Amino acid sequence: MYNGRTGETLDTIYWIEGEYIAEAVREINLHMRDWRTGEAVQMDLRTIDIMSGALRLMETSEPYLLLSGYRSPATNAMLRSRSSGVARDSLHMRGQAADLRLRSRSITQMAQAATAFNAGGVGRYGRSNFVHMDCGPVRTWRG
Repeated sequence: MYNGRTGETLDTIYWIEGEYIAEAVREINLHMRDWRTGEAVQMDLRTIDIMSGALRLMETSEPYLLLSGYRSPATNAMLRSRSSGVARDSLHMRGQAADLRLRSRSITQMAQAATAFNAGGVGRYGRSNFVHMDCGPVRTWRG
C-alpha cells in the first residue's frame, strides 16, 4: 500500500497461519494514520482483510494508493465542511474505512472485488477515481 499523502510505501504480510502479526498490524495502523494530525488508531482488521482479499481477487501486484484511512474527528469535520459527500459519523473516524485507488484497475473492478466478500460497505467515486471500502453494514453506493 502506498500512502499518497506521506509518500510511504507499506508492503507487509500481516497474517500467517490464522494469526495476525502484531508488529505488522502496528505498521498498518501507522501507515493508515490521519496524515493531517499524525494521529493513528487501531484499524479494524476486518477492513484490512476486505482490502487484502479484494487485491488478491484482482490478481495484481500493484499496491493500493491510500487516499484516506483513519480520520480524526477534526479532520472529518473539516472535510465535511468542504464536501457534502463526507459522512458526519464516518467510519473513517473509527478506523473502519479506507479510500483507495489503483492505476491498473478501474473503480468498477475494485468495487466488484470488494463487494464479492459481502462483508461491508463499498462506495464508487467516479469523479474522484477511488473506491471506499469499510467493514460496516453491507451496502453499496455511488458518490
